[in-house]
Amino acid sequence: MKLESNGIGINVREQGAANLALVFLHYWGGSSRTWDGVTGELAGNFRSIAIDQRGWGDSDAPSQGYTLADLADDAQGVIDTLHLNNYVVVGHSMGGKVAQLLASRRPRGLAGVVLVAPSPPSPTLLPDEQRAAMTSAYDSRESIEFVLDNVLTANRLDPALREQVIADSLRGAPAAKVAWPNAIMREDIVADVARIDVPVAVIAGARDQVDLLVRLQAELLPRIAGAQLHVVPDTGHLSPLEAPRALAAIIRSFVAGLAAGA
Repeated sequence: MKLESNGIGINVREQGAANLALVFLHYWGGSSRTWDGVTGELAGNFRSIAIDQRGWGDSDAPSQGYTLADLADDAQGVIDTLHLNNYVVVGHSMGGKVAQLLASRRPRGLAGVVLVAPSPPSPTLLPDEQRAAMTSAYDSRESIEFVLDNVLTANRLDPALREQVIADSLRGAPAAKVAWPNAIMREDIVADVARIDVPVAVIAGARDQVDLLVRLQAELLPRIAGAQLHVVPDTGHLSPLEAPRALAAIIRSFVAGLAAGA
């Protein structure tokens, strides 16, 4: 379904029914269906709400408005429209940085945050040549397949998931494709994340080449009080696709801990 949020239409995929909701934010190049394997595992326990971020999937693609704050405002608008008053935000990669900013605002009803292979709050500064390569990474099927096999995953995805990744990446709006490498990943929210006051779980792939475990240990974990790290073995950056069952188990355990703490 499509909801009006922050002045545009945001597509939302929802399943399950429970008092606690999980709000899923995808990576740069993905869509709400990136989370299908995880939400399928959790459907019997939680209400899952997966969002197509602006410019991706079936959400609107305005020509501008692709800052981190815009993406966080979009997600908050969905949360408000659905009247969620007890929820956990689950963000992957780019979606993980969006989740950090959203949580730093201390919105009402936020019970916890799960950061999956998240981009850290500090700016990611790349040489111009590498940034240009990222900007064109999703230009063609061939370029996507190269990045998928050599950067994003540690294990070859099955054919259906490969086609899904290729289709989602190709479909992204031009403004959304360039915003992450040229602007959003360079934003500095270190001061913001110090305000996060809910439990946080961080899930890292042991073989992630994008948001490396050592970088998360240096630049993310010390800046979020009490954040707990979970490492998924033999897994790359696309853990929601490579290891959905392992992610679902960690999320389920994290939420159980929230309930026990409450």
